[in-house]
Amino acid sequence: MSRKSIIDDPQHGNKAEAFEAFDDIPTNPNLTRTIGDVINARYGRRDMLKGILGVSATTALFGTSAIIAPKQASAMSGKGRYNFDELTWGNDETHHIAAGYDADVLLRWGDPITADAPDFDPMNQTVEAQLKQFGYNNDYVGYTELEPGRGLLCVNHEYTNEEVMFPGLGRQDKQDFAGMTKELVDIEMAAHGGTIVEIAKDAAGKWSVVRDGKMNRRITPLNTEMTVSGPAAGHERMKTTADPDGMTIIGTLNNCAGGMTPWGTYLMAEENFHGYFWTETRDAEGKPDLSAQPQAASMKRYGVPGMWYAWGKYYDRFDIDKDPNEANRFGWIVEVDPRNPDARPVKHTALGRFRHEGAETTVSKDGHLVIYTGDDNRFDYQYKYVSAGTVGDDAAANSALLSDGTLYAARFDEDGTITWLPLVHGTGPLTAENGFNDQGDVMIDARLAADLLGATPMDRPEDAQPRGDGTAYIMLTNNTRRTAEQVNAANPRAESSFGHIIEIKEANGDHAATTGTWSILVKCGDPSIAEVGAQWNPETSANGWFGSPDNCAFDADGRLWISTDQGSSWGKTMKSDGLYSLETEGALRGHSKLFFRCPVGGELCGPYFSDDSETLFLAVQHPGTDGTKDFKGFERDSTFEDPATRWPDFADGMPPRPSVLVVTKQGGGKIAI
Repeated sequence: MSRKSIIDDPQHGNKAEAFEAFDDIPTNPNLTRTIGDVINARYGRRDMLKGILGVSATTALFGTSAIIAPKQASAMSGKGRYNFDELTWGNDETHHIAAGYDADVLLRWGDPITADAPDFDPMNQTVEAQLKQFGYNNDYVGYTELEPGRGLLCVNHEYTNEEVMFPGLGRQDKQDFAGMTKELVDIEMAAHGGTIVEIAKDAAGKWSVVRDGKMNRRITPLNTEMTVSGPAAGHERMKTTADPDGMTIIGTLNNCAGGMTPWGTYLMAEENFHGYFWTETRDAEGKPDLSAQPQAASMKRYGVPGMWYAWGKYYDRFDIDKDPNEANRFGWIVEVDPRNPDARPVKHTALGRFRHEGAETTVSKDGHLVIYTGDDNRFDYQYKYVSAGTVGDDAAANSALLSDGTLYAARFDEDGTITWLPLVHGTGPLTAENGFNDQGDVMIDARLAADLLGATPMDRPEDAQPRGDGTAYIMLTNNTRRTAEQVNAANPRAESSFGHIIEIKEANGDHAATTGTWSILVKCGDPSIAEVGAQWNPETSANGWFGSPDNCAFDADGRLWISTDQGSSWGKTMKSDGLYSLETEGALRGHSKLFFRCPVGGELCGPYFSDDSETLFLAVQHPGTDGTKDFKGFERDSTFEDPATRWPDFADGMPPRPSVLVVTKQGGGKIAI
């Protein structure tokens, strides 16, 4: 999930823009062995491309559906596990849902979330108003029930699009932020972070916001104080001018996906934090010059400073020349107690610092807390965390599990095994000789530690969803930076635009295991184009295949759902982003169906099911922004005054507004049953 998506469609001049998507730039120098190399070595590229693999190898890689002829699959499939009429693919100004379902807007950017909040006025925005209103670009959505039909919605706000957020500005990173003022920066900061808001269902089954809810609040990088736990708490590299103890951090930012713990707290994953840092020290080409920075190697590995925003012009803590340690205080997993507005959020450093995508939890056979989280960058790693203690009935004791445990990085081997490599100080090369003086250093520089351990560079690991039986599904969204030398069976093209999904089976069905096996569930893209090399169940329709898997979720019946993020490259498929069901078992394994699709330029986030699977929460962020040059009849960049869509209000003068929707079945009942 990127703030600015690279335009790499030859129609517009390949990478012709003067900027690049900052999470598209690989920072991993250890690229001698990618996941593609492993798949290629395991199966043999020429054999895969010619389709002459033996049955046993094909089954191991793609599952039984890959070797079932279409007529055989049809005879064996029955109805499948997902009961809904598939939606037709396309791209237009509004959202669409499968027949028999309602997708109602629950919350929009700027909607009041407190009793004293003003109504949204896009022409007269203020920081005071935004701090009491729903934030921008809603990404992760979680829900914790207070009582039947009433609960707390927890929503991340990943970033802001100033060009459609403020009148008269346009894209500021193209203009050296000439139009930005401290007032606008403060509004941007107030629109980041998270929202916790009470919602309730009426007698007719309709959900709405409870504006006077006692737990309603905003969490922002502008004014929310947070504490720190784990091995980097109080570390010398966490200390700043404003916080000489290294224990109090103001805010959280670029909160992408996340998770909910078994005891009902909310995990916010900090992803592309590097983009918010600034420097006036430039080289002859105007690029950041890190030569005088003592932490230059670390900053380079993390892409700091990214200079996406002008925050560092007005706040010294975001200027690495003035406060170089501040960047070390972001890139963590943040735990929030949604039921206790007085409790400080906690940044848990035992889970490592990188561009976290998701923080999905499960409990191992012996009761240990396990969290899967990816590092969303080209050629970076898949991780999981296993707590030292076990989950119990005491919430405070359970939260302490996030401070004491082991973080692992994944190595995917040719024989189909996965090995989880512990990031523990003193293990192998993780010593002072290599720059790791203690466990705090290992966690602050988790990427560098995983480099030395030999973890497998992946194709942008995004969300990861564990299932109770020791299975986990890893979303690998794409890797357009793959070179011709790295072409492989998983993505047989020089630029992997469509991604794939890996299924992990942990040893003995135990998520705390340090070994297991892996296989590919699907390779994404259009299966009708041979050179794309897509791999789906042959029963998948033209509506059902997708590109760039991103977020995922299980419903109450253990069925997997996938949302997509194609960025500005949706013109390669001409499909808007959406939500798809995906079969993981049996004769229909690898079969996908389209359930919901976004308005043009929007990305689908969430999804999150209520415990009874009768309610599905979805988030549409940045509607009307991504790839609008490919939108027929519009074919230009959106601005506040001239957007590709005015979804969801469709009112003159109202810009597009990122929104959370609530999906229910007409007449009631479980989704897709």
